[in-house]
Amino acid sequence: MQAVALTGLTMAIPEPVQAAARDLPDFADLVERVGPAVVNIRTTQKMAENPRGAVPNIPGMDPNDPFFEFFRRFMPPGAQQAPRGGRQEREVPSGVGSGFVIDAEGYVLTNHHVVDGAESIIVTFPDKREFKAKVIGSDQRTDVALVKIEGKGFPTLRIGDVTKTKVGQWVVAIGSPFGLESSVTAGIISAKGRDTGEYLPFIQTDVAVNPGNSGGPLLNLDGDVIGINSQIYSRTGGFMGISFAIPIDEAMRVAKQLRETGKVSRGRIGVGIGEVDKDVAKALGLANAQGALVGSVTKDSPADKAGVIAGDIITRFDGKKVDKASDLPRIVGDTKPGSKVTITVWRKGSEKTLPITVAEFETDTAKAAATPKKPEPAEADRLGLSVTDPTDAERKALNATGGVVVRAVQGAAAAAGINSGDLILQLGRQDIASAKQFNEVVKGLAKGQPVPVLVRRGDNSFFVVVTP
Repeated sequence: MQAVALTGLTMAIPEPVQAAARDLPDFADLVERVGPAVVNIRTTQKMAENPRGAVPNIPGMDPNDPFFEFFRRFMPPGAQQAPRGGRQEREVPSGVGSGFVIDAEGYVLTNHHVVDGAESIIVTFPDKREFKAKVIGSDQRTDVALVKIEGKGFPTLRIGDVTKTKVGQWVVAIGSPFGLESSVTAGIISAKGRDTGEYLPFIQTDVAVNPGNSGGPLLNLDGDVIGINSQIYSRTGGFMGISFAIPIDEAMRVAKQLRETGKVSRGRIGVGIGEVDKDVAKALGLANAQGALVGSVTKDSPADKAGVIAGDIITRFDGKKVDKASDLPRIVGDTKPGSKVTITVWRKGSEKTLPITVAEFETDTAKAAATPKKPEPAEADRLGLSVTDPTDAERKALNATGGVVVRAVQGAAAAAGINSGDLILQLGRQDIASAKQFNEVVKGLAKGQPVPVLVRRGDNSFFVVVTP
């Protein structure tokens, strides 16, 4: 133990505290080493304006006419302006962000939202060198952009291995918060695999990140890039202790495609999915609440052709485990279109493996199902449901080959979330083909035993658990 004199008093500092202080990292050498490769990015946009001297446009009259000023006074507010010398444009600042060099030939990685819509892009190095940059490619879904500056021999950052990062490890962010160039902040990794985007499992940190930090690197203590600072959680617009970074492995995959083709090509199989909760998992015989529950299958899509149906739970894709629903879009998106892979689904208590050919991602237009005319409801059954066979018009509107339509709902079924007009496709792992069969299955249900019900509502299908 060491004694320290303090204003005439002696205070003992325990040795463990001294050791802890010695163990705190010093970031000075790291920042000195990597700082030259981190850049400030300024963007501008062109804005049309009417220069001083603009005059109203009075059809058929020369502005030099002696009576022009007289008539001008009677022009209505907002009359069309015709500037002398014609329409003019000027460039105005539109944003500021950060980036970092990943290739000595001048390739710079940043965020899509930093350069989106920019008329011109200016890249500034810490030594005050400035370069005009051009966008090689930009991907809105992952918020990754690749820009290029002319020249060679630029300082670069080393790409790290995200798989080796651990929650609690120290990390450093370098960027231009609020336009303040080469600002350094530090903290720890708070969480990994945080789902805040459609395709990305973000790295969450408590590193101070503010507007302007976007696109800058997140570095480990070896000076390797492990992420791109991209988002913050904030109620005020400023830092509140939570920031998110795009994992560098995901970003580099996107950058590779942008560099080669200028765009990102993603896989697609054509399913609408949802989470699997523990009640549904238990009712369907799954050991754990995992996978992606198929709510809908797009007609003639790869999934449809492979035999995937609503109510399936996708547990693996191309050999990769699907723990939660958000895993599937990332795995499928990373699969090259045209690839022939396998998809594993849990259906009626057992696994099935189906071959599937991945298509290229495209925007699907949802089809609104027509609202069927409802006949008078019949007496409710033990589940609180009154059902009938769908009419021909309903089958066509719902694109259904089986199932029964709910005409009235109460009791346990209503509490589970079933609505009038829903189509019931399965009951207790049995496909339902008619109202007669449905009623027979209901009669055989054990009292107090939860039963999974596959419900279709519009274009979406989902399971609910009902207890008779």
